[in-house]
Amino acid sequence: MDSLNILQKIIFMGIPILFAITVHEVAHGWMALRCGDHTAQVAGRLTLNPIKHVDLIGTVLLPGLLILMQAPFIFGWAKPVPVDWRNLRNLKRDMALVALMGPLSNFGMALFWAFLLKFMISGSLPSYWLVMAKTGIVINAALMVLNLLPLPPLDGSRVVSSLLSARAAYQYNKLERYGFLILMVLLLTHVLSAILLPLLMVVLKVISSIAGLN
Repeated sequence: MDSLNILQKIIFMGIPILFAITVHEVAHGWMALRCGDHTAQVAGRLTLNPIKHVDLIGTVLLPGLLILMQAPFIFGWAKPVPVDWRNLRNLKRDMALVALMGPLSNFGMALFWAFLLKFMISGSLPSYWLVMAKTGIVINAALMVLNLLPLPPLDGSRVVSSLLSARAAYQYNKLERYGFLILMVLLLTHVLSAILLPLLMVVLKVISSIAGLN
């Protein structure tokens, strides 16, 4: 990776980051549709066209800044796919299913990039293709782990909320208004790294084992 200049890093690391975030959101919308909510479909968000999902801060500025800072891991987000929870057939069950589909899609994409990397290693491809595949593995694993944290509005909090009583879930979800601020504080104080990195290493080991990577 060191042989690549900054522009090349942004391009060849940015592509898998962009699609990791895009597929994550489409997966939420797809599962919501399966559970009875057509909101994302009507809004034209069930598409892999990244332009429909780009968030200036979460998709462009933050990942780019983390790349430039050579952060230990990279993450970001897209514009949330709209879901009208009132349309779900079984609110508690379907809320958890919709939430879990995003991280599960990232796990699937991490496996895709891992198998692709194994194929690339057997050939003599330029280093930037390897950088792209490795980034695809790490960013998807990181997004999976990050989104499973029980901090509103992350996906893990939706799963927790589905297990709580209506009153407890209401109080718990009040944290959502402070969620981004809490996440940034955890990031800047390196607490987020301390939480995520051990979990990330476990997930990467599992992915590497499945794909047969050393």
